Amino acid sequence: MKGTRHKARMLALQALYEIDSVARQPDTAIDRLLSEADLSGEIKEFSRALVSGTMKNKEKIDRNIKKYAPAYPVEQLAIIDRNILRLAIFEILFDNKVPVKVAVNEAVELAKTFGSEKSAKFINGVLGSVCAVANR
Repeated sequence: MKGTRHKARMLALQALYEIDSVARQPDTAIDRLLSEADLSGEIKEFSRALVSGTMKNKEKIDRNIKKYAPAYPVEQLAIIDRNILRLAIFEILFDNKVPVKVAVNEAVELAKTFGSEKSAKFINGVLGSVCAVANR
């Protein structure tokens, strides 16, 4: 199950990146990616819910990024790092369906795969601050 949920998070991240970088509509971006993915219906819905929930809570999530990474303006973060943080903060503070440790580990893995050399450490640090305050 973990491997397929990881794939679902990867697709959600790719959709969020596309939405953020070229102003694609969320449904258009995730529908296209899911149509090309070989995942079960349940996992596709998980991916769709991640994108939908992240977009629905984007302003609140971005306020959290500003709060926990004040030295890094949200709009100046690398697009991939910004969206990894958005996805993880959604799972940690708003979705509450996976353990915090899982959300953080998944975000760090996404950063290692898609981000720069420093992304994983940065993502882990910001999420560590989020989790310390979230206390769950």
